[in-house]
Amino acid sequence: MRSEASALGVKIIFMGTPDYAGAILKKIIATKDIDVVAVYTQPDKPVGRKKVLTPPVVKTIALENNISVYQPNRLRDDNVINELLKIECDYIVVAAYGQILPLEVLQHAPCINLHASILPKYRGASPIQQTILNGDNKTGVTAMLMDIGLDTGDIIKIKEVDVDEDEMVESLFYRLTEVASELTIDVLENFTLYTPVKQDDYISSHCSKINKKDGEVEFDDAYTLYNKYRAFTPWPGVYLSSGLKLTKIELVEKDSKNESGKVLHVDKESIIVGCKSGSIKVLRVQPQSKNEMDILSYINGKRLNIADTLS
Repeated sequence: MRSEASALGVKIIFMGTPDYAGAILKKIIATKDIDVVAVYTQPDKPVGRKKVLTPPVVKTIALENNISVYQPNRLRDDNVINELLKIECDYIVVAAYGQILPLEVLQHAPCINLHASILPKYRGASPIQQTILNGDNKTGVTAMLMDIGLDTGDIIKIKEVDVDEDEMVESLFYRLTEVASELTIDVLENFTLYTPVKQDDYISSHCSKINKKDGEVEFDDAYTLYNKYRAFTPWPGVYLSSGLKLTKIELVEKDSKNESGKVLHVDKESIIVGCKSGSIKVLRVQPQSKNEMDILSYINGKRLNIADTLS
């Protein structure tokens, strides 16, 4: 049996903004008999200290492939909606676009969203980080039909992946991006073969957008601190109230009872720091407004030793 895509050819509008969306868009463009007729992405934004106006990665990929790009400030504006409705398509594929789709757009064609969690778990803006924060050993990507809610649409297909207990967010992000790219093609080519299933709202959970303040930590629970390090490196990073950023740490154990922040052990390249529950190994830090350094250089400069408090 020939798939729907290869038999008829499929026209899609793609909506997305960051690297996650860019990888999916590349996969779609490279797939025979799937034609991206338009790309919607967020407006260019100033980046870095010099505030250089920079296009989203999705825009760059689209222009490199001679695809029309639209960057409305508000997708909900009437003129924007009317312009979109003039574009003929079979599906609208959405991956981390960053704007809510109005009802008129949802009704224009089936809208397929690729969400980086096993829905209905972790609806919202930071599912990959939330997976790591909670110490989950499994996550995945959900392809769903979008509705007017936030990640509440009927599930088309879920692809699960295992999460290593020491995996960092960048590694998991990369693997889920690969999964999402493959799942997108699967769903587009075999859409009529799947029967979407409603989500169970009673077991749903939500996660918010990550902000700078989320990275502030204390030596309270070693396991929680370590998971924050895994989830928030490189941004916003984990740092103490003093501004000292912990740039490389490892979980030692989760059960001992200690004085918060007390240096328990010093060796040739690391120190062990006690938490109220458990302990962590600190290898590298970055003092506020200074360059990153190894932990021994830091504690020597501060004249810290065993039984002192890291702060």
